[in-house]
Amino acid sequence: FYHQKNAAKRTPVASTQKLLTALLVIQSGDLDGKVTVQPEIAKVEPTVIGIKPGQRYTRRELLKGLLVRSGNDIAECLAIDNAGSVEAFSERMNEYALWLGMADSHFTNPHGLPDSRQYSTAHDMALLAFEAYQNPVIRGMVKIKTCDFNFSDGKKRILTNTNRVLRNYPFCNGMKTGYTRASGKCLISSASKDGRDCIVVVIGSSSAHIWKDSRALLEWTLKLEIQS
Repeated sequence: FYHQKNAAKRTPVASTQKLLTALLVIQSGDLDGKVTVQPEIAKVEPTVIGIKPGQRYTRRELLKGLLVRSGNDIAECLAIDNAGSVEAFSERMNEYALWLGMADSHFTNPHGLPDSRQYSTAHDMALLAFEAYQNPVIRGMVKIKTCDFNFSDGKKRILTNTNRVLRNYPFCNGMKTGYTRASGKCLISSASKDGRDCIVVVIGSSSAHIWKDSRALLEWTLKLEIQS
């Protein structure tokens, strides 16, 4: 950790916690196996990709929609597929978070929608981001700027990554955005240059500052002279 500010403050972290959802799904394997969308998905809002109950997709397809466009419907679909229910999946999230050392975190859903019992810290989310950064599937998906999402009924939607730093800073290679009124603007961003990798976590920011602050911190970190 090269710089920390209010890093231990417990706060909602919105969709950045989808990195934890993705890790759990990937670790369960069979990413090319098919998932049937369950009826509960129809109730999820507001950010949705548009999958419908009864449709079938591979877990890999769904993960791409989760990490590129932050679909809440996809997060819930993957959680139910993985553990049988959102509640059971949340238990797995908390168990894995503790294993990672995220001692000041508690999760109640796979997408980050508001819940008074749900929180994390910038420090804990940095630990999560570091773990996610080691995963080649996640690394490959969070750097995608645009991609097609093919619905099982034949329709197609172009997904644009919600991470503006990824689109505007050439060394950025991910990772995940988030926003609710409770959390403010959140961004976990990563970058790689000249063999050096860095991760920046900004939580509780605003539209006016989140993108430029995250980029400035990435640039600063990549320029640090690190003594071994």
